[in-house]
Amino acid sequence: MGTHTITVHRVRAALRGAQRLGIDTAPLLQRAQIAPLLLGDDRARVTDTQFSRLVRELHQATNDEFLGLGPAPSPRGSFAMMCCTALGGRDLGAALDRAVRFYGLFPSGPALAVDASAGVAHFTVLGDLADDPDHFLAECLVVIWHRLSSWLVGSRIPLLQAEFAYRAPPHRAEYDLLFGCPVRFGAQHTGAAFDAHWLAAPLIQDETALGELLRRAPADLLSRRDYGTTVTEQIRRTMARALTTRTRLPEAPEIAARLAVSPATLRRRLTAEGTSFQQLKDSVRKDAAIAGLREGHEPIAQLASRLGFSEDTAFHRAFRRWTGTTPGAYRHAAPGTRPPASEPWHEPPA
Repeated sequence: MGTHTITVHRVRAALRGAQRLGIDTAPLLQRAQIAPLLLGDDRARVTDTQFSRLVRELHQATNDEFLGLGPAPSPRGSFAMMCCTALGGRDLGAALDRAVRFYGLFPSGPALAVDASAGVAHFTVLGDLADDPDHFLAECLVVIWHRLSSWLVGSRIPLLQAEFAYRAPPHRAEYDLLFGCPVRFGAQHTGAAFDAHWLAAPLIQDETALGELLRRAPADLLSRRDYGTTVTEQIRRTMARALTTRTRLPEAPEIAARLAVSPATLRRRLTAEGTSFQQLKDSVRKDAAIAGLREGHEPIAQLASRLGFSEDTAFHRAFRRWTGTTPGAYRHAAPGTRPPASEPWHEPPA
């Protein structure tokens, strides 16, 4: 079960290259178990599992690791070769330098740069990718390189800032969750900054671990991965685990006790990370609701109870607020899902 959800804006952006190439994307969406009707609703979301499947389908359909969004195709297997090249570096700085030089061998590829000054390292996507009107490829490059770097050194590297060379889109709030740091639009280039001391961090991965990573990459690297380095991530992981094991969501005092801090300290730390306990609770329940409805095995009333709603109507109101549609309509639209036999498709009164 996916534990995070992704806005439909990113689904539409991912499809843009294949559509430009004249590829019928309906079968790709079906194989990813994404209802085509969702693409018309700006509030719709899909699970990280669905999104990863879609990216893999697009890789195969376009035969291009850049999904038809780059200035020239990137043959499948290029990412794997880049990773093998990077793995030979003595530290993260050397690994990133090797990776940048690898893609520099392809004149039509995206121009990338890594540099450091005043104790801050910058990873930058240079130039304008004309066939990427939604800036999806540029953002994916930043996301993948950040997560690959974190994997190489075995620890999530906190980003100091993410910058984008265009105006803020309507779904601007998604960027805070995606990058986990302050975000600025209208910058000179698209990229991200982190503390330069990470460039000296030794690589802890080997070829065996790389083989395991490449079975799912780069598609799965686009789905948010928690490294447990922030209070927000620790709480999300604890809540998601509770819902997966069909137990109730822990409340703030219980979480604070597990983290060996007072409830007041927990609130302060979450505020410093730009969120609150209630926001995290709503986010986890929203993601679990979408994943549960997509899988289609659990009656809606039982799902509502497991998510901590005392009444079905409260769950329906919350789900409509999250997605713009009702639980029954969402389940009915999901490819390959059917309501449990004991549950006819109907909605309780709002």
